[in-house]
Amino acid sequence: MTRFLQVVWLVVRKDLRVESRNKEMLVTTLFFAVSCVMVFAFAFVRGGRAVDGAAAGVLWIAVAFAGTLALGRAFERERYQDALRGLLLAPVDRPAIYLGKLSGLLLLLAVVELVVVLMVALMFQAPLFEHPFRMLALLALGTLGFASVGTLFSAMLVRTRSRAVLLPVLLYPVTIPVLIMGVSGTNVLWQPEPDLAMVQLWTSLLLFFDAVFLTLALWTFEPVMTE
Repeated sequence: MTRFLQVVWLVVRKDLRVESRNKEMLVTTLFFAVSCVMVFAFAFVRGGRAVDGAAAGVLWIAVAFAGTLALGRAFERERYQDALRGLLLAPVDRPAIYLGKLSGLLLLLAVVELVVVLMVALMFQAPLFEHPFRMLALLALGTLGFASVGTLFSAMLVRTRSRAVLLPVLLYPVTIPVLIMGVSGTNVLWQPEPDLAMVQLWTSLLLFFDAVFLTLALWTFEPVMTE
């Protein structure tokens, strides 16, 4: 188990070290997410008041679009100079490689979401700090579910030429439940009188989705990469 976690950390550290040199993925993903929020703010805010329910939808749309952009580049660097082949030939567990890539993506998306959530709260007057831990749980579980599926699909498509087109086609039909649960839970939480029981229900459903699809991804990552 210690060796497994060491491999996970080595993959995460490698991705963070490469990203720290040029910050390409962080800058492009953050810029794209901020642009989404600003465009929707101009569309849904009238006279200083946002359309009811718009804030939750805008938040999760920005997270989904930014996440798709990041997932499209998840294995991009491993394609050059046979780096992916070297990674797969290493005498380590393949699920550890998957968890390392997933953890790196989650760290990147956490930084993006921190900025996006603050922007949505400011522009749409969302009550962000009334139930911060419940909001954090929804975001964390929703992001984990979206990224766990997306990391697997990104690995599947790494050798295909049209991966930029195929990734959203495969990703969104599977992760639509995550986005629906995230939007629904956030929308209920940001009501003037939130129904905390419903928020707990949506959070529990997200947790169930994460457990199922993360287990499936860990189980199928090795045969997918072997083929």
